[in-house]
Amino acid sequence: MKIAVIGTGYVGLVTGTCLAETGNNVICVDIDKVKVEKMQNGIIPIYEPGLDTLFLRNISQRRLSFTTDLSLAVAEAQIIFMALPTPPGGDGNADLSYILGAAADISKLVTEYKVIVNKSTVPVGTADKVQAVFAANTNVEIDVVSNPEFLREGVAVEDFMKPDRVVIGTKSERAIKLMTELYGPYVRQGNPILFMDEKSSELTKYAANSFLATKITFMNEIANLCELVGADVDAVRRGIGSDERIGKRFLFPGLGYGGSCFPKDVQALSKSAEENTYDFQILKAVMSVNEKQKTVLVDKILKYYNQDIRGKHFALWGLSFKPETDDIREAPALYIIDLLVKNGATVTAFDPEGMENVKTLLGNKITYAANQYNALRGADALLIATEWSLFRNPDFDLMEESLVNKVIFDGRNLYDLQKMTELGYYYNSIGRTLIENEVLIDNQ
Repeated sequence: MKIAVIGTGYVGLVTGTCLAETGNNVICVDIDKVKVEKMQNGIIPIYEPGLDTLFLRNISQRRLSFTTDLSLAVAEAQIIFMALPTPPGGDGNADLSYILGAAADISKLVTEYKVIVNKSTVPVGTADKVQAVFAANTNVEIDVVSNPEFLREGVAVEDFMKPDRVVIGTKSERAIKLMTELYGPYVRQGNPILFMDEKSSELTKYAANSFLATKITFMNEIANLCELVGADVDAVRRGIGSDERIGKRFLFPGLGYGGSCFPKDVQALSKSAEENTYDFQILKAVMSVNEKQKTVLVDKILKYYNQDIRGKHFALWGLSFKPETDDIREAPALYIIDLLVKNGATVTAFDPEGMENVKTLLGNKITYAANQYNALRGADALLIATEWSLFRNPDFDLMEESLVNKVIFDGRNLYDLQKMTELGYYYNSIGRTLIENEVLIDNQ
């Protein structure tokens, strides 16, 4: 099939590349000329494990191409995916200007039947708005389909190629036939393609992300309570995760959720409820708790240093909001850095993929290390904000040589409490700081 993908951000590029991988001819459109030229030359603009191999293979086999010419893409495509940003506006609503603007541009170019697919995460009723844009600009028959993405950064290629489910919102039999044909190769193992109306499809994405964000937030609240009552959150997590009604996933406590999806989607769903005169109290609590959780490590640090960290120097491991991505949007590390610097401390950070993005954002507000151990030099303590695999089994002897004090504040619970005690560290993690495991070290 001939496919056009409008927008080459994270979702658009993964979608276009993976669609090409199953034999479709895909042309991706972006207004950024420099970005398009780089992609045409085989330079991938994002970090996502496994994507580079598919990207280069499909370019070389001429199934995947890139252009700034929207008219060229629209003329050839049977199906047009819109994978454009929907950032939160000033009022908390999703900003649909990119979606509706693209719809207007496409509507003036179509000369025959097309399926227009909203791949972006959009509020309920967006498909109707897109349909209205087309109706205002053309008499050509089109179908607007809602097809939300459920890609997890770090495993997005696998998620697309072997999805748990594909959700498609449309009432058009013609569109259903085309979308079934398109997604058939990805569900050969029997995972379902779920057809529903457009509004239900749009709400499904918001509901899924908001539920997962709620699950994460609940576990963080349990972790905070564990510290107060002397319980171990890992034991509690295993205890409730073995209940099949709850499940094991998304039960790891930490520094809250970040990234491009959960924060804006929870906010957008809450705002949508408000506009329909419904008080979605759970989501309001989730957002409030998550904001506090992002900086819970700073609260622990200030308590340890008697509320005074002026002149202290900290090593920070992890800048991206999660491992296996260079995405720093809403990353807890950014909030931690901001508070540490405001309180008079300095920071040297290391992240395998996220440092260039942070340099662009923060400049010389902090310093950056070539590797995780260089970041430790002269540091009063180590802070861990992202659970990259290379942080899980460090050389503790090498760490001891570089750290001024054997102090670790771990926002991701990477290390065993007993081991850290035996090594002589003051080790403060999330929901696991039990009195019998405390090691008293001079914090001055």
